[in-house]
Amino acid sequence: MSSYLLVHAESDREYLRGPGEELQTDLGVLEVPVDVAHGDVLETHLGEAFHVRRLRGPDLFNHFERTGAPMMPRDIGLVIGHTGAQSGDRVLDAGTGTGVLAGYLGRIGADVTTYEIDPEFAENARANMELGGVSDRVEVRTGDLTDDLDDLTDGDPFDLITLDTADAAEVVDRALDLLVPGGYVAVYTPFVEDARDTELAARDAGLGGVETLETIQRELTVDERGTRPSTAGVGHTGYLLFARRTE
Repeated sequence: MSSYLLVHAESDREYLRGPGEELQTDLGVLEVPVDVAHGDVLETHLGEAFHVRRLRGPDLFNHFERTGAPMMPRDIGLVIGHTGAQSGDRVLDAGTGTGVLAGYLGRIGADVTTYEIDPEFAENARANMELGGVSDRVEVRTGDLTDDLDDLTDGDPFDLITLDTADAAEVVDRALDLLVPGGYVAVYTPFVEDARDTELAARDAGLGGVETLETIQRELTVDERGTRPSTAGVGHTGYLLFARRTE
């Protein structure tokens, strides 16, 4: 059962609740109808209005219970844009963490098998998939993907492999056996040394179109004096490798 975003009409306060659930705040008590729908306006017993919205990707990033630093929406956008991830794709993911990337992919219609080595993180990710309404498309497995590589290469191939793990190079080395022809690998790494190791592994594995990008984004500051890039940090998040099975 997917939750809905309840946005207070007079402020930027927002909450997640499912059909039939109750919201209790200083703004009053609100019973969410079982037949609630996107676009409805609900009122608390104090007359405070909340607009009902269906969840979108950025809402997953903002409201999932976190177990660490999740992948940023801009990096997820690059993954989807560079690989053409789409509805019906079979995705193999590792390093689930909070599950934001898996949730995004599930919400665009991909079927995701994701591995998380930490049992508590994996359980939290499963709850987040329920919250995001994608538990039917995202299977969270507890364990190390590298332990299952032999079994996975004997099964149906994947359209996309997404990795956010320290041992990503080991998986990339087996990518040709895991991917459909034309399938992609996308690897997020926080450190330049890991980015180098992963790119060399992709080349050695015979993947094509290998490229590694540093992701930097700067917000603009707009005020009465003028417009300029924000001075609040450089906006670096990490490195993204993309490669493809070309034969």
